[in-house]
Amino acid sequence: MEAERRAPKSEALRALYWRSEILQLLYWLRGEGLGDLVDPPLLERFLGVDAATGLRYLERLTDDGYLDRDGDWFVLSAHGLQQGTLEFAATFSELNRPVRGDCSADCWCHVSGEEAAACAAGRGETTTDEHAGT
Repeated sequence: MEAERRAPKSEALRALYWRSEILQLLYWLRGEGLGDLVDPPLLERFLGVDAATGLRYLERLTDDGYLDRDGDWFVLSAHGLQQGTLEFAATFSELNRPVRGDCSADCWCHVSGEEAAACAAGRGETTTDEHAGT
């Protein structure tokens, strides 16, 4: 499958890759209210990994304490939820950063709303934050 071709070639990195992908998927499903449980066919549908390979990684994550098993289904453990939160945040951190004006990548406006307002004011722009008080 295509997803398996994109995964790293070494077993150690491949295990880390699938751990990250599976934990992010479970975290996302939970956050969207789509359920807490996954099985190998669901991994195949969402991640493109064949069910047999998916089952192998689900079992490994269970052995490592990231998941709990209930029959054919798997759910995030407390440790898995914590790690899934971190994985998801790290993967999408660039999309969650504010995009402001024509600033350089290292401008403080990318990490602070107050700095963004000051930066925009310096360029003669207004921000949504400034309109909130009117």
